[in-house]
Amino acid sequence: MKLKDYIGETTSYDKKLMLERKDPTSWLKSVSAFANTQGGKLLFGVANDGSFQGLADAQGDSEFISETIKMQMDPVPEIDLTIHEEDDKRFVVVDIKPGSETPYYVFVKGHRDAYVRIGNESVRASAIELKRLVLKGSHRSWDSLPSQYKLTDFSFELLRATYFAKRHKSFEDANFQSFELVGDDGLLSYAGALLADGSPIRHSRVFCTRWKGLTKANGLMEALDDHEYSGGLISLLNAARSFIVANTKMMWRKTNDGRMEYPEYPERAYEEGLVNALIHRDYLEIGSEVHIDIYDDRMEIVSPGGMPSGKCVQELDLRQVASMRRNPVIADLFQRLDLMERRGSGFKKILDAYAFESEKRGETIMPRFESTSTDFFLILPNLNYGKVINGVVSSSNGQGEDVSTDAGGEKSRKKGREKSREKIIAALKQAPYITMSDLAELIGISAKGVEKNIKILRDQGFIRRIGPDKGGHWEVIERA
Repeated sequence: MKLKDYIGETTSYDKKLMLERKDPTSWLKSVSAFANTQGGKLLFGVANDGSFQGLADAQGDSEFISETIKMQMDPVPEIDLTIHEEDDKRFVVVDIKPGSETPYYVFVKGHRDAYVRIGNESVRASAIELKRLVLKGSHRSWDSLPSQYKLTDFSFELLRATYFAKRHKSFEDANFQSFELVGDDGLLSYAGALLADGSPIRHSRVFCTRWKGLTKANGLMEALDDHEYSGGLISLLNAARSFIVANTKMMWRKTNDGRMEYPEYPERAYEEGLVNALIHRDYLEIGSEVHIDIYDDRMEIVSPGGMPSGKCVQELDLRQVASMRRNPVIADLFQRLDLMERRGSGFKKILDAYAFESEKRGETIMPRFESTSTDFFLILPNLNYGKVINGVVSSSNGQGEDVSTDAGGEKSRKKGREKSREKIIAALKQAPYITMSDLAELIGISAKGVEKNIKILRDQGFIRRIGPDKGGHWEVIERA
């Protein structure tokens, strides 16, 4: 194998012209960083400009490297050390394997430090990054850890109602433990706390803004609509989805046998983006939230935490990125609720949704994925921006021809109302304490629509209210 092949098989490598013996931290930090992240290689005898200079004493250098790693690192990472000969020159290649006992520390001059890989650099791990490494080394995820919150202090009405709506069976109390939402001591895991009605995890909020124009310009004075949402993850997902629907338009074109619809954003793309932002975000970042910013020409979904692997997503083949779950307990429950699939990367689903719309429109418009060590960005282009359809231009305020007009007549509307009432009754059976706003998001109609249907159901004797509006609950009246 040629040295260029060592470089070509991985993007994680460092070049060292010579072995620094007096200050081994200069290269030990790379060993620590590679072991703490996704592994990598150290190439000794290669200059920064990529020229192959070789080492005067490759054998002695390899022995020094091996002994220094054993003496000055804890735990000792797994490495493969090779003396490579090429063009009558000798080099040392150190292949550092990704470790399972993180963090891997370097001990130099009485100091202990762990390093991580950010881009092409090995940097000292911050306090939050150390917490992540400790969790990784203990084979635990943050969402599986016990919180200080008791199960008995919280309700889970929306979770129960959503579970029944998706699975067609009740969410039993035993499910809390089997789904790892609560421990034997009755304390919620952080996943359980995030799924509770009125979640106490305050930094799980979602900020949504529809901006006027292409930038944030003069702050909220240029916002056409903005909302801050808090609560359980299912409520956040529903609320964010409703905000997007309310602030985007559908255009359409007549065809011989009907009409072709042209959404600004593929529904599958932004829903997958929302799920990914809520499930895979880094909840160790206290004081950070998910942001959804809708501009005239694009939508940006920003979530705390870069790629779990530490790599930059813009440098990867998006269709080959393996699915990695930062919060596996939450992800598992969302899969049970059919809010995400058990297999496959969300990136591919987003790309496929845009590819389908691009083929339909005869042009290629694709989303962008970007990440740093602290944030993940999904940029979804507005497919209708600047387009002329049926003589209507998608203008600067995002307006177009809306297809939310009567397509099925009174018979269709009546069937829809009946279906909504059936869903309301089913939800109230499973979650009698559910709020009106959560019920509206679950059913997929407006809050006023829920209130109107609730009144009709009460008048017809299908349901009744037990107790006051605040603190009471609903009872479904069984009919013989």
